[in-house]
Amino acid sequence: MSNLLKDRLRPAKTLTAVWAALAITAIAPVAVSAQTTLTAVMEAPLRSLDPVITTSYIVRNYGYMVYDTLLAEDAQGQVKPQMLEGWKVSEDGQTYTMTLRENLRWHDGSPVTAEDAVESIKRWIQLDKMGQIMTEFLTKMEVVDDRSFVMQFSFPTDIALRAMGKPSSLPLFVMPKEVARTPVSQAITSTVGSGPFRFVEKEYRPGVQAVFEKNPDYVPRNEPASGLAGGKQVKVDRVRWVAMPDAMTGVNALRSGEIDVIDQVQLDLLPLLQNESDIVLNASTARGAQTEMRFNFLQPPFNNKQVRQAAMMALNQKPLMQAQVGNPEYFETCGAVFGCHSVFPSQAGSEAYFKGDAAGAKKLLEQAGYKGEPVVLLHPTDFLTSPVVPVIAQQLRNAGFTVNVEAMDWQTVQTRRTSKRPVQEGGWSIITTYSGLVDVSNPLSFMAVASNGDKAWFGWPDVPAIEKTRMEFARSSGESELGRLATDLQKHIMDEGVIVPLGEFKMVSAMRKNLNGFLQTPVPVFWNVEKR
Repeated sequence: MSNLLKDRLRPAKTLTAVWAALAITAIAPVAVSAQTTLTAVMEAPLRSLDPVITTSYIVRNYGYMVYDTLLAEDAQGQVKPQMLEGWKVSEDGQTYTMTLRENLRWHDGSPVTAEDAVESIKRWIQLDKMGQIMTEFLTKMEVVDDRSFVMQFSFPTDIALRAMGKPSSLPLFVMPKEVARTPVSQAITSTVGSGPFRFVEKEYRPGVQAVFEKNPDYVPRNEPASGLAGGKQVKVDRVRWVAMPDAMTGVNALRSGEIDVIDQVQLDLLPLLQNESDIVLNASTARGAQTEMRFNFLQPPFNNKQVRQAAMMALNQKPLMQAQVGNPEYFETCGAVFGCHSVFPSQAGSEAYFKGDAAGAKKLLEQAGYKGEPVVLLHPTDFLTSPVVPVIAQQLRNAGFTVNVEAMDWQTVQTRRTSKRPVQEGGWSIITTYSGLVDVSNPLSFMAVASNGDKAWFGWPDVPAIEKTRMEFARSSGESELGRLATDLQKHIMDEGVIVPLGEFKMVSAMRKNLNGFLQTPVPVFWNVEKR
């Protein structure tokens, strides 16, 4: 073990004690000693409770605890019924009749109905990119009876299964109809779902703690759990998510047994855990991710296509991933928007980019007429992409960009990135984030690919050619045709700089050895998990 790591280990008891004191101060004590409680540090603190209006992964994860889904993908990526008993397709392939399982109930004891499902779909399709495409083809959706509803499309398609069964950004969580009728401009405040866990509102401390308890009325499916499908058997009484902004404190808390799980271990701290006999590490391929950079298309200088291309030419992926991940065992670089090893791994159009060609970028900037307009690069200091931001800034400066880095926490970035105003008035030029490979691998549901102006993800690109190709993709089938269209999308995205892939990395979670049953899923879930 290096001296540096030894030094980091020395303050363990002190740091853990400080965290414990803060937690005790902030969180009222609860008499739960007779219960089995699993305590986890998640990838970010939970601060909002509406899984429809945000793409934040921690809110999605909350959704899987509290709500249930009509459909779900199993471990093989096949769409299976979840809340549904099943579905029937008309002979012409245009009409789907969906039927709910019997005895589904909300946490308040009232029955789940088909009207709840329909109202939930209506709210979700307003914001989900694949749901928006489904809307283009949907000609009718109506309730048949308490357990059934019908969806009719303008041509034979299975888009309903693909869209409503996808596991991430944004999953279709079913809510009570009164809640689902909340405008998408307004966050819901209800926490009543029908999922395997109930949210304990009285113990919720936004940004500090979220507590879930087993839903005793939940009726799991009979099939074994597989991926996000199958029987959701809850085997602990409570799950408690706690925030530890300092990663080292979390590692020490896991080593001492104060917590049970770290959902995403900061990769440079892995050597501290690799030889711990009571701890298991899991480098999940199902939960790999892609680091990304996004331009603001509405404001100078990135409202100029050549300036965006110059920035991509100036970037060098390898130093960026070395800064973020360090150990090359855990990262990979490539120019594929839909994933280096996905079903659609084309890197077409990226040949001139991501090699750190500062001279080429300078030449392109001159052609673009760049006059030194400031680039405001938001730096989320408490977020996974924090280490790459200073490297991006330097690579852009090497090419002649004027770069101002503004440091802030991730919560502030999430607010700031919604601004369409000029940088002098609180706007922004570049943000960084990451997306799970489960999201980037689907050209229809990857939110950063949609290029429909005001309806697009932050940055708001407006590229009709991309939208036209996405619609063709939605209407098409067959491996060859879908591959051709995905390659066309890749070329358009690179040409316009719609989203900038900076490299892929593995997610590594760590847990105490007395836990077992964690499923290999693209989303962290806590059903099926036992604590001995």
